[in-house]
Amino acid sequence: MTNLSTPTYRDHRPGEGRSMMTKQAAERYALVAAGAVIVALTAGGFWLSYAHLAEVAGQHGLYSSPARRWAWPATLDAFIVAGELLMLRAGLRRVTDGWAIALTATGSVGSIALNVAGVSGTGSAGTVPLLDYVVAAVPPTAALLAFGVLMRQIHQLVDRPVGHPDAPSEQLTDPLAATSVQPSEPPPEVSESTPRGGRPPKATLAELVEIGRIALAEHGTLSRSLLRKAVKDRDLTIGSERQTEVMEILRPEIEATAETGPDSG
Repeated sequence: MTNLSTPTYRDHRPGEGRSMMTKQAAERYALVAAGAVIVALTAGGFWLSYAHLAEVAGQHGLYSSPARRWAWPATLDAFIVAGELLMLRAGLRRVTDGWAIALTATGSVGSIALNVAGVSGTGSAGTVPLLDYVVAAVPPTAALLAFGVLMRQIHQLVDRPVGHPDAPSEQLTDPLAATSVQPSEPPPEVSESTPRGGRPPKATLAELVEIGRIALAEHGTLSRSLLRKAVKDRDLTIGSERQTEVMEILRPEIEATAETGPDSG
């Protein structure tokens, strides 16, 4: 009975692996396509907004200086870019940066307001169709939203490697390891390889955190592979979930070591 159940399970795993690879490939292609659209939308929105602000500057005092006319919109749009980048940095550090939010809000409100105000800057406001104001407001608004989405995608891609990529591979190997332990044959093999019998003992969370802290001090950094090796060197075992818990607990110390490491060197 046991011999019949084991092959059917193993025959089923490759199909699941192929479907998972297909899903990951489709997700990757969708992400690349969405990223291209977001970049194009961001560039187009900023260009239209920038060009219109340059026209407004030319109509109000900078017509005789093309260089200053085209440099003037950067005094607003640069606030948006700088603020979004600082917000990305704050998100990666898991903190709230009030200055970054203020910079983004100032640049965004100023850009949208001046784009709209520039429509009626040379004529009577009553004679300007409402749609003209909408046309002027769309590019800076679209640029702001698209750039924010772009920063969000970058944040997810940069922040993912700490705990995400290794998890699928370990989750795939855990069921296979579990099935190899269930039959009656493996226990004698394990007892032969380990004279005193049994698998390596599991450590407590506090012990694993201390092992990770020691490895961090020795290597100046800590990854999942380094943590796994340090635990294995002490004849202990660590599961995927417990490994994630240890990395989350030590994350502030890892970031602090990464910041102080270059300065101390």
